[in-house]
Amino acid sequence: MPRRILQGTVVSDKADKTITVLVERRVMHPLYKKYIRTSKKYAAHDEKNSRKIGDVVQIVECAPISKSKRWALVSNEDTAKKIKPKTNKTEEN
Repeated sequence: MPRRILQGTVVSDKADKTITVLVERRVMHPLYKKYIRTSKKYAAHDEKNSRKIGDVVQIVECAPISKSKRWALVSNEDTAKKIKPKTNKTEEN
């Protein structure tokens, strides 16, 4: 079974080797057929304490690390390739 990968924003980095990631998604309401935003927070393992509040990260499912941690941070190299802000390379003067 493939591991799920989620993308979210770091909202807390106070714990040692742990970050809290807020993942938002849009879901259609079953009765009113209107899209609503739902969010959920996940505790993820960050071995190097490299991420800070506000960073956009990807997390992947893993075996339980502690009572609340079931997610791990995707390695920095992989994240840098996938999450890259789009910039306009041609500048007009």
